[in-house]
Amino acid sequence: MTTTFAPPHSRAVPGFAVSFEFFPPRTAEMEASLWSAFQRLAPLGPRFASVTYGAGGSTRDRTHQIVARMRRVSDIEPAAHLTCVDASRATLEEVIHSYRQVGVRHIVALRGDPAEGVGEAYVPHPQGFQTTAELVAAIKRSGDLEVSVSAYPEKHPESRDFDADIDVLAAKVDAGASRAITQFFFDNDHFYRFRDRLEKRGIDIPLVPGIFPISNFSQAARFAGRCGTHVPGWLAERFEGLDDDPDTRRLVAATVVAEQVFDLAANGVDEFHFYTLNRAELVYATCHMLGLRAMTTDAAA
Repeated sequence: MTTTFAPPHSRAVPGFAVSFEFFPPRTAEMEASLWSAFQRLAPLGPRFASVTYGAGGSTRDRTHQIVARMRRVSDIEPAAHLTCVDASRATLEEVIHSYRQVGVRHIVALRGDPAEGVGEAYVPHPQGFQTTAELVAAIKRSGDLEVSVSAYPEKHPESRDFDADIDVLAAKVDAGASRAITQFFFDNDHFYRFRDRLEKRGIDIPLVPGIFPISNFSQAARFAGRCGTHVPGWLAERFEGLDDDPDTRRLVAATVVAEQVFDLAANGVDEFHFYTLNRAELVYATCHMLGLRAMTTDAAA
């Protein structure tokens, strides 16, 4: 990966847009962490803040509660994840309606992982949507809602090849998706090659890189393994020997994510989606280095 560390402000662009992803907490302590992170990041003026949906729809109610609260306590646009897994069309249409009722106007439409977890065979619900494109079309039929979808710079682990993977993305775009957010990656060359492939196919919706700041390398490597994301040898070497040295690990992590976003910025990227894991420090620091500054906001927990 090229590691150009030049400040991105030399580029002739008006600025950078960011968005943040959070996940529904399972405990009171984790909930406090989520809202602390949200309160810290909201003043940066993100384009939206998304909330994930657990495997098999396991966090449906908690996702709804969080996006509803975001809508109430801040001016930040919430985006609710919605998946096809283990739900009928009628159930998902009810969920879409419930989001509209609380003021949510942006949905991240995904096929979703089986309730048994990543790597298990996906079986569509017999009365459900068979593909993400069908879900996207249903969301668009329900009213004036923005729909974002996923994309895979290293291709989806279940796809036969890149052509088949891009066929799936093209179907989602044809159904009404207006933005593609990528799976996280650590080697920017994967993103650049994927962007070129989409350009050749005539897919021209915004392609937003998903950025995963590494606060725990072992955890990040496990996530990557489940998602089919390659972990470069140089990245493992950066964190080698730092398991018991959190201060140095934080400095290395900040350097790694800064190098990645600065290189992307130098190559034409002006929007970033951060997978926060409900933590603010690394994300906030990276946004600061991109030139974003806190604004007055009503966000509160």
